[in-house]
Amino acid sequence: MLLDDILQSVELWLKLIKKPQSQQPYVNPNLDPVLLVPGIGGSMLNAVDDANGNQERVWVRFLSAEYKLKTKLWSRYDPSTGKTVSLDKNSTIVIPEDRHGLYAIDILDPDLIVGSESVYYFHDMIVEMRKWGFEEGKTLFGFGYDFRQSNRLPETMDRLAAKLESIYNAAGGKKINIISHSMGGLLVKCFMSLQSDIFEKYVKNWIAIAAPFQGAPGLINSTFLNGMSFVEGWEQNLFISKWSMHQLLIECPSIYELMGCPNFHWQHTPVLELWRERQNPDGKSHVILESYPPSDNVGILEQALVNNTVNNDGEELPMPFNTEILKCAIKTWEILSSAKLPSQVKFYNIYGTNLETAHSVCYGSADKPVTDLQQLRYFQAKLVCVNGDGTVPVESAKADGLNAEARIGVPGEHRGILREPHLFRILKHWLKAGDPDPFYNPLNDYVILPTAFEVEVHKEKGVEVASLKEDWEIISQDQDDHSNTADKASVSSLSVSQEGANHSYSEAHATVIVHPSNEGKQHVQLNALAVSVDA
Repeated sequence: MLLDDILQSVELWLKLIKKPQSQQPYVNPNLDPVLLVPGIGGSMLNAVDDANGNQERVWVRFLSAEYKLKTKLWSRYDPSTGKTVSLDKNSTIVIPEDRHGLYAIDILDPDLIVGSESVYYFHDMIVEMRKWGFEEGKTLFGFGYDFRQSNRLPETMDRLAAKLESIYNAAGGKKINIISHSMGGLLVKCFMSLQSDIFEKYVKNWIAIAAPFQGAPGLINSTFLNGMSFVEGWEQNLFISKWSMHQLLIECPSIYELMGCPNFHWQHTPVLELWRERQNPDGKSHVILESYPPSDNVGILEQALVNNTVNNDGEELPMPFNTEILKCAIKTWEILSSAKLPSQVKFYNIYGTNLETAHSVCYGSADKPVTDLQQLRYFQAKLVCVNGDGTVPVESAKADGLNAEARIGVPGEHRGILREPHLFRILKHWLKAGDPDPFYNPLNDYVILPTAFEVEVHKEKGVEVASLKEDWEIISQDQDDHSNTADKASVSSLSVSQEGANHSYSEAHATVIVHPSNEGKQHVQLNALAVSVDA
């Protein structure tokens, strides 16, 4: 597996360093503009030295990542402003605006010599959309933001309003398609609620991908207690430790806003479970499993983190579970739950499926109960999983509370879904980027085009004979990517029989011929014969 990782990284690196083609990229001036909005951790962040104005990238980076995180990004929440501010008072965090906002959300660490998919955020989608005719600065834009902050921070909301207006003007008065990923969906929904007039004025369609509309309860509970890894696999050894990430995220309002929404009527309620030892009235002890739903688990988190601290330049600073941030999150949940989709805007929801996704977390066991809540950080959480994208449960992602044009599940991992060809085909269809295909169904992601159909039925003296001939062409991009290389058609046969009442009998035989793929099309023939005999 490690060799595979290395080979994949080398291949990505070779793609990056190969010489660009001399020919001009294809541009379609008739496309409506698109704005890409990332999720948590999906925006490049720079630290500006207030003394000399020098900038350096502090998120994301592999080289000196741990040191830069601690010195530039560790923060404290200021309840008077509702903003999280870096502990380093001599620098300011900004988002680079190069390439009309796309640079900050493309490859989060562009200095890597060997490419890594873990920091390729919107890169593949940007490359794909440019093939469709989108042009950076004319019809393709990005909106990076300080993901530590609340999703309704006034400063962020005002920046987004200004961005939409500038895109609208740059595109010659065309309304905008917003494509958000993950927590970016919460940010867009907050904006839609707080600045609905501007949203309605400039937005045509909003496509949310893998949005945790009701939170990511399993992930966030385990993050508060055990930390979080931004990247997986061997890159973890080069990046930031889970506990250092924890110390950053515990002061981020955005993380609290991703907790399981306590007012949502969950079909499967997420819980924080603890095996605890309790005393009976007779003085004997027994072990029980305690369960805390989203509305009741705050007390556990407070007790577990009551003595949490960080060392900042030799000074130990308290960093407990922040109830002031929780108050901010409660207000955000109220805003999100009351958001209404303007009648002129179409909304589409794409959610990830087919991966086990943490929903509830359990600490301790019947044999080893939790005796000290402050020791929870050292326990290995047992996860109770549901269907999702590995981060966001399907139930949460589908519960947008809006009048959606479509909700479609795409098998894929939370960030990896942004590289899925299936997703690209759906987006191309909805954005009308290319010749529209009236036979394409985004739900199934393929086209079945019937080309012939013949059926004959003959009945005589209690015997019925029916014959069927049907031809199709199956058209899918996957036929190009995974085409059948066989020179000959494959033939499969199927037979079924059934005995009915009063000794009646039926049987059917079918032959399916699948011809080799040719230019994205696969010809399929069905020949079937059924015989039924009455008693």
